[in-house]
Amino acid sequence: MPMIGAVLTPHPPVLLPEVGNGQEQKIAATGRAFCAAARQVARWNPDVLIVASPHTILYGDYFHLSPGAAAAGTMAAFGAPQLHIEATYDTPLREEIIRCAAQMGLKAGTLGERDPALDHGVLIPLYFLRRAGVRCPIVRIGLSGFSALDHYRLGQCVAKAVDTLGRRAVFVASGDLSHKLKKDGPYGFAPEGPVFDDAVTKTMASGNFLEFLTMDPALCERAAEGGLRSFQMMAGALDGLAVKPQLLSHEGTFGVGYAVALFEVTGEDPGRCYADACAAAQRDRIAARRAGEDPWVRLARLSLETYVRQGQTLQTLPENLPAELTEQAAGAFVSLHKEGRLRGCIGTIFPTEKNLAQEILQNAVSAGTRDPRFPPVQADELDTLEYSVDVMGRPEPVDSPLQLDPKQYGVIVSCGARRGLLLPVLDGVDTVEEQLKIARRKGGIGAGEPYAVQRFKVVRHQ
Repeated sequence: MPMIGAVLTPHPPVLLPEVGNGQEQKIAATGRAFCAAARQVARWNPDVLIVASPHTILYGDYFHLSPGAAAAGTMAAFGAPQLHIEATYDTPLREEIIRCAAQMGLKAGTLGERDPALDHGVLIPLYFLRRAGVRCPIVRIGLSGFSALDHYRLGQCVAKAVDTLGRRAVFVASGDLSHKLKKDGPYGFAPEGPVFDDAVTKTMASGNFLEFLTMDPALCERAAEGGLRSFQMMAGALDGLAVKPQLLSHEGTFGVGYAVALFEVTGEDPGRCYADACAAAQRDRIAARRAGEDPWVRLARLSLETYVRQGQTLQTLPENLPAELTEQAAGAFVSLHKEGRLRGCIGTIFPTEKNLAQEILQNAVSAGTRDPRFPPVQADELDTLEYSVDVMGRPEPVDSPLQLDPKQYGVIVSCGARRGLLLPVLDGVDTVEEQLKIARRKGGIGAGEPYAVQRFKVVRHQ
């Protein structure tokens, strides 16, 4: 049987004694579980490890597989340059995975490498595996901005390639859980953090990988999770296989969730093929959201879909629009999300069109085709997009951060001609300090430069 098992691992540098200098004792249960998992992998005696890491090169529209024959890395960035690990790449298997991905219509390959060094998401699992005697070659895969289903499908490509070449393979899914488990942690606290960790660890214990694929994207975003897409790819690599799930540990001592789990393949199980169920769940979620869209959001969707599919802007407004859209003028921002992640956002602070409807028409097209952070939306993406429209209130100056609240007000920061704007009620922006920092960065305003602040309210339609 080609896939013989999988291990799900965290990657906190502090876990290594060379980095932790005693702090690793605070997450000793994670260390013990890691050692136990590594010993089990050694007993499986794999020919190759497939390692997926959130810290390997990541592209929004491409799965990157590390090129070359070998790579090395150190923990110098974490104060331990003496910790040096090398790995040989299984190049025939890598090329077979890329070939399988192309057959499945997935964009994957070795182009665009920016740094060949092994990242800590790979180094830390290898540290424990090497100590347990596992020294086989690896294939190193980065995550992407693609959907949960596409990560699952790439995992299926891994399994198919492993089978074709007759390798005995273990999948290593490297990833931390929520980064918002504690108020005094490095990323603060969000109520969604413990909810996410509870849901994910229950899935690790049960082995019902469909739960990895159908988690609420908004929950994942607010929890600031770090490894779910690695787990989704692992699930695809174990498609159609019976597994013995073992959740070995879960800790959140430092405010970040660390879990270790093992999945030993015990045979075949056609009932554990989750791609179709995942696709159906995605369609149902999008359909339910669309059914609840109000005229503001429906107008934004119609505008972008008309432009992408027909190559021209919408010429005639729909009938029976609310008077607020046709008789009033206001600035508006249109935001696009795909799989819970931002896909484009463009707007106007003050009105530039004769009414709000025209403002939304123009800004929807801009959000989908002119946001410099993203490539233009393609026709095959339209059915996966979720829209929101923020109608701007009039900005007003503030004299103190005490007059700000990221859950109630957006901010505009200005320094000369430079200006940065951030909308209110954004996932992951929970404090005034975070809000102002991001707004300054968007405006190219340095931390030491003086700046003026305005606040504004919005009416959000979604």
